Amino acid sequence: MLGLDKKDTRLFLILVAMLIFAPVLLNPFPDGSAMAQFNGGYPDLLQKLVIFGIFAIGFNILFGLTGYLSFGHAAFLGVGSYAGVWMMKLLSMNVVPALILSVLSAGILSVLIGYVSLRRSGIYFSILTLAFAQMCYSLAYSVLTPLTGGETGLTLSLNDPRVLGLSQTAGGNIPSPHFFGLRLNEATTFDVGAWSFTVSTGYYFCAVIMVFAFYFAIRLFRSPFGLMLRAVKSNQSRMTYTGLNPRPYALTAFVISGMYAGLAGGLMVAMDPLAGAERMIWTASGEVVLMTILGGFGTLIGPILGAGVIVYLESIISTINATILHEWFSIFPTVVEDTLVTLIYPFVGKGWHLTLGIVFMLVVIFLPGGIVEGGKRIRALLGRKSEQENDNNSSADQEG
Repeated sequence: MLGLDKKDTRLFLILVAMLIFAPVLLNPFPDGSAMAQFNGGYPDLLQKLVIFGIFAIGFNILFGLTGYLSFGHAAFLGVGSYAGVWMMKLLSMNVVPALILSVLSAGILSVLIGYVSLRRSGIYFSILTLAFAQMCYSLAYSVLTPLTGGETGLTLSLNDPRVLGLSQTAGGNIPSPHFFGLRLNEATTFDVGAWSFTVSTGYYFCAVIMVFAFYFAIRLFRSPFGLMLRAVKSNQSRMTYTGLNPRPYALTAFVISGMYAGLAGGLMVAMDPLAGAERMIWTASGEVVLMTILGGFGTLIGPILGAGVIVYLESIISTINATILHEWFSIFPTVVEDTLVTLIYPFVGKGWHLTLGIVFMLVVIFLPGGIVEGGKRIRALLGRKSEQENDNNSSADQEG
């Protein structure tokens, strides 16, 4: 199917099904219940999950295949965001030109940074990419203020020329982003018993783009070019001895990865037309590294799972405060209630990073291959149990 083998086709269809039913799957608890706090099927979270999933897919092409660990990929995310906003300010609120310019801008920047950084490898490459990203952040935050908006960020205004679209609506408001007339901020809510589900146009637009991005990643992983990238990761010296120069392959992977990041930045703007320098800071680059390692770097679906875990923890766990904890444990005596709140409170709210740190530590210690390795272990365990049951049934039939 679509040029994929049976295993990749199954994985591709699983992702498509997950994206289609995500608004339902991530809302397992009835509204108004105590557990409704953990529902994550609302549009903002779903869009963020998909966008960072695309970001992680692109980063995995570089890190997972070539072994080059970049600490500066947030620079491409930020440049893509700025390019998208400028396209909306000058040309049209249609998100297609904005996404195209975002990808191209990130690609050009990645060529420049990759050409210099790939002259070194290992920790030196990582430090170089981090330095370039911090340079981009400083430029966006202070030096290039007329282009980036400085610390306040770049936003749309009623005075934007917008050659191919209205500068403002009939009501005097700034037009909203759209896809050939289909407004991306539209959403429909429907109730099923005690559950409430919200279906967003913007989310499914991002989901369709993720499907294509994931499909391209699969084809790249299975292509001869993907094998060359694995050779770069395995042993560059042997490649050189055979007459192959590994640097062009690594640079190509770096540029493709940067363009994925630019696409993610453009989608952020398509959902919320705002670009700020904080998207280029080093912590943003660190997040995508964590996402990829947590899910399983070098795997196809691992980075998406890792992005989902981190985005969920940030969006759900960080919103739990002391008041919510007291509501949860109000059934216990006051002393027990206060003790439980005191013990748990440091790991929620502003302390959600502690929870993420514990999760990351447990995965690294017990599942070095990430969440994907955990899934493989469970599958192997179930497979062994099934074989044992079949053997027992066969023995019983023979005895009978």
